[in-house]
Amino acid sequence: MLTKVIDVAQVDHAGRQIRSLIEEMGGVDLFVISAGIGHRNPDLEWEPEAETIAVNVTGFACMVNAAVEHFRFRKKGHLVGISSVSGIRGHSAAPAYGASKAFETTYLQAIRHQFAKSRLPVCVTIVQAGFVDTAMAKGDGLFWVAPVEKASRQIFRAIQKRKSDVYVTKRWRAIGWLLRLLPDMVYHRL
Repeated sequence: MLTKVIDVAQVDHAGRQIRSLIEEMGGVDLFVISAGIGHRNPDLEWEPEAETIAVNVTGFACMVNAAVEHFRFRKKGHLVGISSVSGIRGHSAAPAYGASKAFETTYLQAIRHQFAKSRLPVCVTIVQAGFVDTAMAKGDGLFWVAPVEKASRQIFRAIQKRKSDVYVTKRWRAIGWLLRLLPDMVYHRL
């Protein structure tokens, strides 16, 4: 078993490390990117915003880039990105977090489109997670907080079925639909 600790916020070093790990493993068929960070930051302090952007945008894109490079070389593969329902619509409590998750989802959609146009058999799975009982799920009044085991099972099944898009847990699909449809005047009261 090979393991490496990679700080994705240090993109130059992280890119070299992940490529080295792929080489040490003799290649990979499945690449899951679940690194992420988020801060409640309603006062818009810069440091938490910058840290979130460094990990969830720059670091995430660096890992996707390494995976895409490898799968293009192998001419097959499966890329999974763990994003969030928070990326559907900006929220005042965690501005950079929601924006970064929107970036992740859109970036993965673009990568999926590239693979489709090139006709390479690379599956791209985008996981839109709701609240999961981890250190990331902070705050009062959280609802539908899923146990880690349940969320993990649903993600695993989505990977096995090579799904394109999945909400975890499944009931978050309704929230995603609702967030897209709510007029601003209603959403801003929430």
